[in-house]
Amino acid sequence: MNFFAVLKLIGGLAIFLYGMDVMGSSLEKLAGGRLERIFEKLTSNPLKAVLLGAGVTAVIQSSAATTVMLVGFVNSGIMKLHQAIGIIMGANIGTTVTAWLLSLTGIQGDNFWLTLLKPSSFTPILALIGLILYMFVKSGKKRDIGAILLGFSILMFGMDTMSGAIDPQAVPGLTNILTMFSNPFFGVLAGIIITAILQSSSASVGVLQALSATGAIKFGAAIPIILGQNIGSCVTALISSVGTNKAAKRVAIVHLYFNIIGTVLFLTVFYILNSIIDFSFMNDTVGAAQIAIVHTLFNCGVTIILLPFIKGLEKLAYLTIREDKEEQEKKNTFALLDDRFLQTPSVALAQCRSLLVKMSEMARENISLAIATINKYDADAAKKVEKNENMVDKFEDKIGTYLVKLSSRDLSVKDSQSIAMQLHVIGDFERISDHSKNIIKLSGEMNDKKIEFSKKARAELKVICRAVTDILDMAVEAFATQDKNVVAKIEALEEAIDKLCLKLRNRHIKRLQKGTCTIELGFIFTDLLTNLERVSDHCSNIASSIKQEEDESFESHKYVRKLKETGEDFDKDVEEFMDIYHIPKKQDKH
Repeated sequence: MNFFAVLKLIGGLAIFLYGMDVMGSSLEKLAGGRLERIFEKLTSNPLKAVLLGAGVTAVIQSSAATTVMLVGFVNSGIMKLHQAIGIIMGANIGTTVTAWLLSLTGIQGDNFWLTLLKPSSFTPILALIGLILYMFVKSGKKRDIGAILLGFSILMFGMDTMSGAIDPQAVPGLTNILTMFSNPFFGVLAGIIITAILQSSSASVGVLQALSATGAIKFGAAIPIILGQNIGSCVTALISSVGTNKAAKRVAIVHLYFNIIGTVLFLTVFYILNSIIDFSFMNDTVGAAQIAIVHTLFNCGVTIILLPFIKGLEKLAYLTIREDKEEQEKKNTFALLDDRFLQTPSVALAQCRSLLVKMSEMARENISLAIATINKYDADAAKKVEKNENMVDKFEDKIGTYLVKLSSRDLSVKDSQSIAMQLHVIGDFERISDHSKNIIKLSGEMNDKKIEFSKKARAELKVICRAVTDILDMAVEAFATQDKNVVAKIEALEEAIDKLCLKLRNRHIKRLQKGTCTIELGFIFTDLLTNLERVSDHCSNIASSIKQEEDESFESHKYVRKLKETGEDFDKDVEEFMDIYHIPKKQDKH
């Protein structure tokens, strides 16, 4: 291979991975639960899954492309791992069609129909259709279909580019490489290497069939090579799993294990029988048709043997690519958002509310951890806040998407109001968690600069932090229990916190004027107050949302204004909170 062939190989790889990403993301957009149900129906039975995999691969003549698509489906969440395993088995059977076609028409493939069935022939047609749908059709779903076709076409073009980067005829001694090994292990290795380079088991089997026409290939040498070619075909799927989630990586691993286990079983049984029976055909010249027969017998035989052990292959994949605690927690948590619940909105809303309670607890924990670092920075607490914040963001995305799906259903007025309330609350809890990150950042800045507040300033912050912690506790509990009687108390405490923050800001300005506070610490102090006050504001929003759920015409601003204007109990509650969270009058520098 020269320098430019290497560049072509790298370029093909880049195009391939990009096509994989485009196809996967477009599939995810289009899915909306329907595509998942189709695949669930088609793959509910392992035998159906095998037939589906064989049929698809027979059409596109590439088990690697089929497995790559499975990686995309699983990465998008459209398909589960156990569903994909049956299709993988079927893909290995489907790829034998190419060997049979080549054995009949020759390696050049000049036959029109054979040429038409090759991905390199029909991919441009798919690309043209995809381009028209993507650029000239306004419908979102049709544009997604166009993007899927374009992604698939780009993917196949990348595969073709990688294969074309290496001309088998340009590799010196290719025939010698395939025939020099009498040891089955090295024969398998040769098959793996050639197929990995060509990125196609069909292509490498075709090359072997072409070389068999010279009469240089014996049965004894061909069998291990054919088995190795099946293992080598896994390389494409392994490459496609780069940058995907763990579930998608397990698809590629299952494909690899299936072929390795099958190869070991086949060779073990075959050579034990050979030692007993002494097969006379081992030294006979193998032809293209015999290669197709061996290829088919191996893939069909291994599928029949391993089909009952799909769960075992799945467990093996999980043992190899382990599910960490965070992934398991995420998996168990979001399993509540099952699309099947969308048929019964009241149940779906209950599931969302359960997750929202967990989300609120996480946001509350974040604020508690962040406040604790104000006076003494803790790197472990900062990491915990970062981890929780990422999870809170996932909650917002998953629950929000699920609620939007649910909103398109035929809903009662009560369910519609409940969806509106939950959508509002999601944003508030997510923003509360964001403020915990801001507070951690400020305490980290103080730690890096080795500056700290005075004893008096810490005492003032302790009071406001206690008030914010309490109002957040009230809001979280009120949402969990849907206690509407607490709403007025939350609004009163929020008003008290606003007054406390104003008082502390005024004190801060006086200290700046007297020169008893550094500007640097003053900025940090002000930013802390702003973040704490915003947390309080979001708690007020959550309280109002609880009220709004029972009354569609409810307006939070009017409600709060009415409380302030006519509510004697409200003013009394505010004063009581001001007494509870009393700030000493004596001032000190920061």
